[in-house]
Amino acid sequence: MRYNFRNIKLLPMLFTLVLTACGGSSNEPVTNYPTASIVQLDEVQNINQSVDLLLHFPSDSVSQINWEQTSGEPVLLLAKSSKVVSFTPTQAGHYGFTVSFILNEGVEQTLTKNITVNDEHHKLTTRLSHEALAGNKVSFRSQLPSTIDANTVKWKQIDGPRVALSNESSDGELALFFDAPQVEFDTIISFEASATDPESNIIYRDQVAVLVEPAAEIGSNAYFSDRKASVFVFNRQSPYADALINCVYSNTLTSSCTLSQTPLLAKEVNNTSVTPSIESIMDRVVVSHQWMGDRFKDFLMNNDTNDDIKNLLRATTAIVISYDVRPSFYWAATGAIYLDAENFWLTPDERDTINEAPDYRANFGQDLQFTMPWRYVKQNAYASQSYSKSERVTRTAEEALYRLTSLMYHELAHANDFFPSNEWYVHNSEQRVLDAATSTTFESDELAISFPLNSQEMRGLAQVSFTGESANQTQKNYLPADIEEFFSPESASDYYAYSSLREDYAMLFEELMMQSRFNVIRDVAITNQPSGENISTADYIVTWGQRGRIGDDKLRDRVLFTASRVLPEFDSQTAMNLVSAPIEMLEGSNWLENLIISPNERSNRKSVKRLTKATMITGITESSLINVAAEHENNFTRYYQKPLPSH
Repeated sequence: MRYNFRNIKLLPMLFTLVLTACGGSSNEPVTNYPTASIVQLDEVQNINQSVDLLLHFPSDSVSQINWEQTSGEPVLLLAKSSKVVSFTPTQAGHYGFTVSFILNEGVEQTLTKNITVNDEHHKLTTRLSHEALAGNKVSFRSQLPSTIDANTVKWKQIDGPRVALSNESSDGELALFFDAPQVEFDTIISFEASATDPESNIIYRDQVAVLVEPAAEIGSNAYFSDRKASVFVFNRQSPYADALINCVYSNTLTSSCTLSQTPLLAKEVNNTSVTPSIESIMDRVVVSHQWMGDRFKDFLMNNDTNDDIKNLLRATTAIVISYDVRPSFYWAATGAIYLDAENFWLTPDERDTINEAPDYRANFGQDLQFTMPWRYVKQNAYASQSYSKSERVTRTAEEALYRLTSLMYHELAHANDFFPSNEWYVHNSEQRVLDAATSTTFESDELAISFPLNSQEMRGLAQVSFTGESANQTQKNYLPADIEEFFSPESASDYYAYSSLREDYAMLFEELMMQSRFNVIRDVAITNQPSGENISTADYIVTWGQRGRIGDDKLRDRVLFTASRVLPEFDSQTAMNLVSAPIEMLEGSNWLENLIISPNERSNRKSVKRLTKATMITGITESSLINVAAEHENNFTRYYQKPLPSH
């Protein structure tokens, strides 16, 4: 599935004349904000109105930043080492802060800032002010109560060089997206959002800003051609701290590092039968925010009880979790796994720090007359839930577990395809990671030779849906019934398996591990491609589908082949013996109605009717049907195979 932008609200944009621009003499950058100071965006602060504090030293380089709260009701500062901190107060009162830092001359300095939050409730909140490098993607979001019509929202740029905006939101809420422009000095780009309360006719206003830092131009031979965020090594005392960032997440990277610079994690234990420690894994973690590393560590400690993920990580050099990683992927050029922080947040404040720009692949395959949705289910209910950005919710680690774990199984299957356990200790330490990875005997190639997929029609369609190739007329004419003829006799577990041999391999492993470890089973179906307004899961009519497709006799040998190689410690044969035959979906029923098809809990039409009337038997309400559809759209663009560099 894909994002249907017809269902997304468009932001009315109102821009003022740009008030400032980069320029001036080298020592006097042009700005409307005081320099060598802490800038507070809004002069008057109320409850539920964002407080934004920016350390503004455009003529100096600033390092070793540390923000501390000195007075007032405690607030959470999630970017204490950044030039910008932002929070939303829930209580009136006086708040005090200090920020310590070192200037380019080595001079230590500390500034203080005191603010007063009035005892009035603000009905408009904009989030999240932050710092970014020139070229970084930037997103801002406004939040309103349901009593205020979103159509009354207006935005105007307050300060900074004019930026080119995209006014489409990733999930239908009100948001701004743009790329940070090139600047010569630290430059504040600020916006004001306003909205009118129909009951009181009060116009609420709130400001939000990004402090853009200058960045060198990205070279034509850079491994990462799009600007990457500023990141840091989670464990500052890591023995790999000096090399890790430059080798795995830097725009200056132009050649793969050697295995001596970033060795496989397997080298830490030097034994294929030993599980690496959490401490040694965290030495390889690179993050844009501290909380991301904290959440990953908690996941390893509390939710990887079988040590699957720890063992699979032996085939990697690093783990990168950053606010700008989207989608997640494994990349053999660096040997690292890159994880979207959306999989880790537990609080709305943590989620605020993540850039939410829509996936560029969202409209791939829009000319096709079919789609192939999938989902993970447990006890006839969605195993994972999608949360609207407008919901200020807190979720538990357990609620995020299945989506995160299935992603880890998938991406780490790739890592263990490029670096299988029988090759961990044979590579020369001075060999580049990329060269070592591509010199392997790929198990995914062996899978394709021993148990090939044969449908050229599905391979061609997968290039349309997942890589953006244009559909030809024949492909545009295919109906869901045609896709059933192509797909159902084959031994692929999912449509995405046809995008490449590597993805076919990873899909099989992921599905088996989720079913074996958690009794979480994967659904896959062939449906129509709905059009129109307010599309929900009920509009997708199933032509064919299965729950637990890996139990099909055609797939069993392929699944066993893959699992036994990706994770030898796992008893894949016993796991496959416990996998039941797939359950067929009900042709002609919609995707939602086919949720409740498992034995002993099979629903009748009355049960489905209760479901669509917001009965909580499956954890889905009628009001959340659109959110579930958004989950499917996220699933459609969840996987990504980043091309390898040519040098």
